[in-house]
Amino acid sequence: MENYAVILVIMALMIGVSGLAGKIKIPVPMLLLIVGVMIGFVPAMPEVEINPEIIMLLFLPPLLYDAAFNISFQQFKTNLNTIGTLAIGLVFLTTIGIAVIAHYLIPGMTWPLAFVLGAILSATDAVAALGVTKGLGLSHKAMTILEGESLINDASALVAYRFAVAAVIGVAFVTWKASIEFICVLGGGFLVGWIIFVGLRFIIGFFRKDAMVVNSLILLMPFVTYLIAEHFKVSGVIAVVCLGLGMSKLSRTKFPDHVKEQSRNFWDIIIFLLNGLIFLLIGLEFPIILKKMPQIQVWIYAGYAAIIVIVTLIIRMARVYLQQFNLQRAFQGKRRVRISEEALFDSKTSFILTWSGMRGIVSLAIALGLPTHINGGEPFPMRNEIIFLSVVVVLISLLGQGLTLPWIVKKFKL
Repeated sequence: MENYAVILVIMALMIGVSGLAGKIKIPVPMLLLIVGVMIGFVPAMPEVEINPEIIMLLFLPPLLYDAAFNISFQQFKTNLNTIGTLAIGLVFLTTIGIAVIAHYLIPGMTWPLAFVLGAILSATDAVAALGVTKGLGLSHKAMTILEGESLINDASALVAYRFAVAAVIGVAFVTWKASIEFICVLGGGFLVGWIIFVGLRFIIGFFRKDAMVVNSLILLMPFVTYLIAEHFKVSGVIAVVCLGLGMSKLSRTKFPDHVKEQSRNFWDIIIFLLNGLIFLLIGLEFPIILKKMPQIQVWIYAGYAAIIVIVTLIIRMARVYLQQFNLQRAFQGKRRVRISEEALFDSKTSFILTWSGMRGIVSLAIALGLPTHINGGEPFPMRNEIIFLSVVVVLISLLGQGLTLPWIVKKFKL
């Protein structure tokens, strides 16, 4: 009964704060994050620890599905070169960059542990990007690139994380095997998502006029798709994204209007609740993690986290501007790969793409999911330190970039 009451209080708090954010013109995710941190320090507040399995299964599938469903498929296809570059290449580049800084900066941070930290913080978060940029009036191109990158890069980060943790617990790392497994994980996720979409398309075609049955199936399938993909050791993220993209195209041509309207209203409420709960939970988690760190190390490791945020921004900025330059050269015929004019973007968009790359709930869930012990039965080295760094990086990233992004957009007159 006590847990039930806590859940109701958190839900009521989230709804109230979301309404207040609109009144005082602060991005909803940022205000929820601040309130979550403040409430977490209240002595009477019970500790609400995030279960990483619940995050990955309960929150991630519907949020990924909804983002994929609402993205413009044509814009996604046009900007696929940029999306792929940021979602795969930049993830591994960021992993390496963070690992190098962490290894040489943080005492006791071995190379395997540094790569674990790098993999945890390598991917930007779809929920954060959508939550903060919503209502800012960004171009469809910028929104599509941000959404597309965030939808796919989780899969890249999870694969990098899996290999890094394996190295810590004593499993040998072989580059060619890792490359093949990465391709299999992504390709397998795509295959699972496509097969489930084909099956769902047939079933929905049979029940297409029954709005209740159709919408119930659509609500259920992101979870089923994610579970099936993970059962076969392939990317549940890619499978759900593939399903969402397919259903988006199908709904525009095959769904009756009353089914589409009912579905949209229902999903709006679901996504509103899940988005709000995620940012509030991130805030509530910080005081819990803080208690597990020795007091003498708190400010030192907070400084390390700030440096890591700066490094990730520098790496991201360099790669985004390089992509802008490469696209321009390809359009002018100076590279073998030709692209359309619609895929080009300017320097202002490059800066917005850089500044919108925030870390979020997926990084936090991956960090909290770190094993407690390695193969020999010994505790996982520096586990509390890695989790603390991850949480602080997420907070600095969300608050620093999230609160300043509206001002930057206004300054650039986008």
